[in-house]
Amino acid sequence: MPRFLLRRLRGSLLVLLGVSAITFVIARVIPSNPALTYVGAKATPEEVERVTHALGLDQPLPVQYLSYLRNVLTGDWGTSIATKQPVLGELGDRLPATLELVGAAMAVALVLGVTLGCIAAVRPGRLIDQAVRLLSIAGVSVPAFWLGLLLQLLVFGRLGLLPPTGRIDSDLEFTAPIHSITGLNTVDALLTGNGAALASASAHLILPALTLAAYPLGVVARMTRTSMLEALQQDHIRVGRAYGVPERTLVWRVALRNALPPTVTVLGLTAAYALTGAFFVEVVFDWPGLGQYASSGLLSLDYPAVMGVTLIGAVAYVLVNLAVDLVHARLDPRVRPA
Repeated sequence: MPRFLLRRLRGSLLVLLGVSAITFVIARVIPSNPALTYVGAKATPEEVERVTHALGLDQPLPVQYLSYLRNVLTGDWGTSIATKQPVLGELGDRLPATLELVGAAMAVALVLGVTLGCIAAVRPGRLIDQAVRLLSIAGVSVPAFWLGLLLQLLVFGRLGLLPPTGRIDSDLEFTAPIHSITGLNTVDALLTGNGAALASASAHLILPALTLAAYPLGVVARMTRTSMLEALQQDHIRVGRAYGVPERTLVWRVALRNALPPTVTVLGLTAAYALTGAFFVEVVFDWPGLGQYASSGLLSLDYPAVMGVTLIGAVAYVLVNLAVDLVHARLDPRVRPA
């Protein structure tokens, strides 16, 4: 297992290096002048030249890239052109909001997807099976931004049940402020016993989490159904039925364990997708996370911010895939390295 982890880590480093190189080149070939954006449109040519030299933009592209890698490894991810703040600090401030949203969405997708997939597999061809398959197709097909707007119009506009935007009610910043521990509002409110903030943060989280969970829920439900149909046809399941083992035990303890490895693999891929799909959801719901930060960076041609978000996404994707491999090896001994 240590050799297996070492090989995967080496491959992950190559992936991160390739992603950083491609993103860096693309950010540099965009027809814009970051120095002019940094100092403003009314700056003199001398000021633009001074900032160009200070940012290292007058150096050859390979020299700029090597300098960027060196700075990243030492904790200097650059300074945002739009906000004039260190990129790493802003990413650290916004990352908990995205992690909270993605974590809630993946929890919903995992619980509902596996449950619905198992129920559909136990009753193939029946009404519940057809309903689950229709729900899966809809979840995969519907664009996240359209679903978010639809939920806002229906749940908030028509029913008035849940807040449409933001992470927490603004008045709670004065009446019941959250003492930040992890940066996750729901977790921090729970840890500090702040009931009012917990209720508000949970209410604000429901709509964006459901929107982001639609795609992974559909994928997980379909994969679980397919894997369960195959697992329920195995000989040991038939033998268990012949010996009178309860059907619930065979389905939820035996067959589900055999059906989980493909589902875990798909769940890892959809988790990485959810991290990027959160960009659209955060814009729709005004969620102050990495997606909103990346969107504003793209609109303002803030390439240090875009590079920082890209690196964070690549690292998250690599870590998720590594975790999936380890869980897969735990569930299926046949794939464990020799």
